[in-house]
Amino acid sequence: MANLVSLIRTLLGLLVVSLLFIQTQSMYLLCFVLTIAVIAMDALDGYLARKLNESSKMGAVIDILGDRVVEQVYWVTFLALGWLPLWVPLVVIVRGIVVDGLRSMALEQGFTAFGQSSMQQTKLGWLLVSSNFSRTTYAVAKAAAFAFLILGHTPGFAPEVNANITFIGLACTYISVAFCVLRGLPVLAEGRRFLVEDKPKPGLG
Repeated sequence: MANLVSLIRTLLGLLVVSLLFIQTQSMYLLCFVLTIAVIAMDALDGYLARKLNESSKMGAVIDILGDRVVEQVYWVTFLALGWLPLWVPLVVIVRGIVVDGLRSMALEQGFTAFGQSSMQQTKLGWLLVSSNFSRTTYAVAKAAAFAFLILGHTPGFAPEVNANITFIGLACTYISVAFCVLRGLPVLAEGRRFLVEDKPKPGLG
């Protein structure tokens, strides 16, 4: 069930960014509402995995892949629409590729991105990457950026209203990108050990 929610969330995210090219007020308001649904489903799949005891390494991978697809298609679409500078999606995409590459190597050795078998072995690394505070803050910043950027570019509003909402969306965007980079640094620092032949053992140090 949790994996099904992840799949539906990913497909819904793809639908939303496609609809953004139909630039009418009603369509943008629909995209705003659907984006809220995409955000809610991101929390729902994790809740279902825990509630139904469906947590697994495969589920964790599917969840991360869904996050990557949704996140990156939103940023790239916003770039295509002229809402963001090029460096924003470039930073997010490059960070995602590097971090996920290291996480795939860790997964082969029994580690996951989060949870009891997290690849983060230091307290600081766990706090920045795996803690509920870090994950929730990053998710909220991304969600606010997606929602407010869409709402801020909705046709039919007064120009000052669009400008103010867009300002909030951009502020959330830059906070989100800062968190994206900050949360990637511990993965880079601690992921180097998976490049050596001696296999580390899971467990928080």
